[in-house]
Amino acid sequence: MGKLAQTSQSQESCIDTMSFQCFSCGRVDKGAVVTNVVVIGIAGGSASGKTTVAKKILQAHYGQPIVLLDQDAYYKDLSHLPMDERRKVNFDHPDAFDNDLMVQHIKLLKDHQAVQKPVYSFKEYTRMAGTVTVEPASIVIVEGILVLATREMRENIDIKIFVEADDDIRFIRRLSRDVKDRGRTIEQVVDQYLSTVRPMHQSFVTPSKRHADVIIPSAGPNDVAIGMVVNAIRQHLREQDGSLD
Repeated sequence: MGKLAQTSQSQESCIDTMSFQCFSCGRVDKGAVVTNVVVIGIAGGSASGKTTVAKKILQAHYGQPIVLLDQDAYYKDLSHLPMDERRKVNFDHPDAFDNDLMVQHIKLLKDHQAVQKPVYSFKEYTRMAGTVTVEPASIVIVEGILVLATREMRENIDIKIFVEADDDIRFIRRLSRDVKDRGRTIEQVVDQYLSTVRPMHQSFVTPSKRHADVIIPSAGPNDVAIGMVVNAIRQHLREQDGSLD
């Protein structure tokens, strides 16, 4: 697929942004028949607005079930480490993620099989007990800072999106989010940003942008770009089975 465009806006969505449980405009029925699958990858820096873009895409009416896999759920299990050691881990490096498991799950969903997605706690810096069942769907959205950074992941994504935001905007958003929702102190957020977030963004996140089919700025109106992505999804579904008008 060729490069689509660059552009960015906002609506409400049916994603539960805390648990990422809600998909499409109604949950996926276990008895629903899924024929073909299109995978959309949404990458971008920390707090760039990836979830907001995913919400807007989810809000479109495709007449097909949609599910979301968030890369954050696939951080490696660090329960064997004491808390002080967990906090020292570079969570912005590709090796921090269980990419093999995530790719396996994408492949299983493309093969119309349900997967057991891990549950990750940002407050505990590790996975929690139990998993979340993700049922097969016609549209799979894969979202995370580094979903375009590895070849194995890209090879399983049909439409690649990169959400772009200025560094100062991302830092302010991250500071507010991590203090409010993740139990961090301001000092912890600043230290992590300077020691790992910023250098890893420059080394891995920004270079992955070249693999995107469309680049969407998260600030300002983005209806045009979102509309192009929605049309591309519809076109993929048409080409696969002609089932979408």
